[in-house]
Amino acid sequence: MSRGTLFGVGLGPGAPDLMSVRADRLVRSAAHVAYFRKAGRHGQARRIVEGMLAAGAQEHPMEYPVTTEIPLSDPRYNDMLAAFYADCTAHLRTLLDRGEDVIVLCEGDPFFYGSFMHLHSRLHGVVPVEVVPGITGMSGAWTATAQPITWGDDVLTVLMATLPEEMLREKIAATDALVVMKIGRNLPKLRRALQSAGRLQDAWLVEHAQMPEQTVQRLSDAGEVVPYFAIVLIHGRGRRP
Repeated sequence: MSRGTLFGVGLGPGAPDLMSVRADRLVRSAAHVAYFRKAGRHGQARRIVEGMLAAGAQEHPMEYPVTTEIPLSDPRYNDMLAAFYADCTAHLRTLLDRGEDVIVLCEGDPFFYGSFMHLHSRLHGVVPVEVVPGITGMSGAWTATAQPITWGDDVLTVLMATLPEEMLREKIAATDALVVMKIGRNLPKLRRALQSAGRLQDAWLVEHAQMPEQTVQRLSDAGEVVPYFAIVLIHGRGRRP
């Protein structure tokens, strides 16, 4: 029996009508649908495809054992996630070895800071794997501001707000255009880094980009608490005719 194919399907930033035609077709025809979520939550990827799954499709939620409960620097964090991804891989491998195709729902693009990459690295070259790219959350965010993110020769930098404050400051000061992700509880640190780099007044905050609850505002006008789906942007001002 030939093995099934694992599909990493990019769903885009959150609006179902921003999915690609291929992603839509795969989601609607899938017999096995896997997705990551936090324990006790419905899961953003699953929410995007609500009402799209075929009758009888089997769902395989993969629930993270830890998210923000312990710091990234704690050795337990990596150990727990490594074991989690190994278990997920083994479960999907069982289905694939039976000849079943499995799609993994991926927020944004599967190869851009997504959990699917941990499955891909373990299964690529072992079973057939195909990846369907999607519109990234950052693309959805800068589109929401109604301004181009880069012009001419602008350099765009993508940062995680989990980085040390001094590293954030240095990279913010050195770039033309900026995207910052994974903000959450790191917002005060990010504000300080932007302020010390002289860029706070240029920064925009987009929450829930391309979703019904989307908001866009200058970061300097925002409060102290932001949701998980929040991105900070600075638009480039480079060469143009």
